[in-house]
Amino acid sequence: MQTDWNENRARLVGRAMEEPEYSHANHGEDFFRIPLRMLRLSGAADQVNLLISRTVLEGHPVHAGERLTAEGEVRSYNNRTGVGSKLVITVLVRSLLPAGEEPDDNRLILAGVLCKQPNYRQTPMGREICDLMLAVNRRYGRADYLPCIAWGALAQRSARLSVGDGIRLEGRLQSRAYTKLTEAGQVKRVAFEVSIMTMELVELEANER
Repeated sequence: MQTDWNENRARLVGRAMEEPEYSHANHGEDFFRIPLRMLRLSGAADQVNLLISRTVLEGHPVHAGERLTAEGEVRSYNNRTGVGSKLVITVLVRSLLPAGEEPDDNRLILAGVLCKQPNYRQTPMGREICDLMLAVNRRYGRADYLPCIAWGALAQRSARLSVGDGIRLEGRLQSRAYTKLTEAGQVKRVAFEVSIMTMELVELEANER
């Protein structure tokens, strides 16, 4: 989807890890959740949740273990239940096809506005890293807030950005398991973030900031 200069495109190729599970209904349409697992070139794996409408599933029924090519948009919403991550990231699927022999793929193209000051730091091993929060407008007035991460030279460039700057990036949607200490003890959770591969500034008009 592209709204003026805002852009949100995802293309994922991987394996469905479970049967479709009912998620919710919106405007009279049922949506189902399917975890999709994608291998990186390093051999590590990312697993993200696809949201697929009943209409799309009727055109291509999905079963656990099937390899899929999914195209759509990255979506975010705030989880107010108190269970799991506060910011939930999924991919809303617009097109679904069998992957066949196509290798695993995980590609995003996003364009939006920075809505938080970049957080630049170094890891204990000395690697440079910078966290960004990108707001990508939807066509009907809402926005998706997507955490992004840059490394090395890209982290240095990202650290010089400011709130309100427009950027266009290409990257992948990666999953990261972590353990959080709660009142009930240690809880295993999964965070999702966009790992930036390339990035460029977008010149904005004054009324777009």
